[in-house]
Amino acid sequence: MSPNQALSSIWQLTGLPEEALGLVNLTGQDPVLPSSFAVGTAAQATAAAAALAACELGHCRGAPRQAVSVDMLHAAIECTGWFSVDGKAPEVWDKFSGLYRCADGWVRVHANFAHHRETALRLLGLEPEHAKREDAERAMLGWKAMDFEDAAARSGGVAAALRTFVEWDASPQGRAVALQPLFTIDRIGDAEPLVLPSLPSGARPLAGIRVLELTRILAGPVGGRTLAAYGADVMLVNSPHLPNIEAIADTSRGKRSCHADLRTDEGHATLARLISGAHVMVQGYRPGALEGLGYGPADLLALRPGLVQVSLSAYGVQGPWGTRRGFDSLVQTAMGFNHAEGEAAGGAAPRALPMQIMDEATGFLIAAGAATALRRQQREGGSWHVQVSLAQTAGWLRGLGRVPGGLQAPKPAREPFLERSASGFGELQAMRHSAQLGRTPAGYARPSVPPGHSAPDW
Repeated sequence: MSPNQALSSIWQLTGLPEEALGLVNLTGQDPVLPSSFAVGTAAQATAAAAALAACELGHCRGAPRQAVSVDMLHAAIECTGWFSVDGKAPEVWDKFSGLYRCADGWVRVHANFAHHRETALRLLGLEPEHAKREDAERAMLGWKAMDFEDAAARSGGVAAALRTFVEWDASPQGRAVALQPLFTIDRIGDAEPLVLPSLPSGARPLAGIRVLELTRILAGPVGGRTLAAYGADVMLVNSPHLPNIEAIADTSRGKRSCHADLRTDEGHATLARLISGAHVMVQGYRPGALEGLGYGPADLLALRPGLVQVSLSAYGVQGPWGTRRGFDSLVQTAMGFNHAEGEAAGGAAPRALPMQIMDEATGFLIAAGAATALRRQQREGGSWHVQVSLAQTAGWLRGLGRVPGGLQAPKPAREPFLERSASGFGELQAMRHSAQLGRTPAGYARPSVPPGHSAPDW
């Protein structure tokens, strides 16, 4: 599938005016990174969809339409998520994260958070305080892949057995995901159109749009950062007792960042106040978890009629894994990508994709869905719910087709796409946003700041 066809497949789902596609210029072609999958096309098409949807909302607010251009190499490099703070690039993976041989295949363990790491090690019969990677590798040989995957899920951990595409397609969750579109945008209640601030001449298309972001791991933060790049006022809400990954220094560009402890009445009052002033809320809680805290879709309708809600999940909300925790690396393993990439490389060992493309592309889709739904809200009224998942994005990526010889592509230099900025974490070096707007350049007006830096008020 060509980049323009990939963008069109997204655009048809949004229902936005087809004439807007005539303003898009997509340059480059796969392979741009070493992969047998069209990861460059996926990055470019989703980035373009986000930018173009934001511009359509700006047009709805009275601004002229503007051209959008995205270079494939730039989009793919942006989706690698590389960054450094004070000249040092952090370690991306915990030493216990990764693929393990087991009795009948392979298992991928995600151990970047301490509680997930401890759960996996205790299942292996190891004491987290003293265990070494080689201890975990030996212990995993005594497990069958599916048994460890199920045991981890029951225990609150996160792991995935390696599957082929055929095995995933035959699984109950594979069949459930295959029935879902790339994303959904549904009207879930009645409301008058929200009153949006006027859009000053020359302002970015989302200027004045207030976005409340309740996410931590990569897709949600990328979605919020993308909305900020087009001018939205994004408030990231973290719990003071939950950990974050190092990438928060990169993904917080353009945002404010506050704390709200939902274990307390004060935290609930803070969140309710922020919701009442928001136009969009993006949340990445495991399906059902936010409802348990009193902030399900129906609760949010009462708090803020007309709100656009965007919900992110790992494996979608349909099927037996509808409430299962998951991350991009695990989705790659469970859904057959690691096996297929390893097979394309001519080896017996599974191989990861060159970036967390499910996270990154889904982040762009979050931004596209949010802008699309808010445009509908302005034109039709109502309250709206956008749902995306890593697994649905993965299914779409697979449908883009394979890239013959893609694994022979050289790794490109990242330096031409980097920008430096001061931040609350130190001197930040990270990727410039890849979508270029013809009239109002995208970018990050606010520096990246640590959680709790900002007052919890609009």
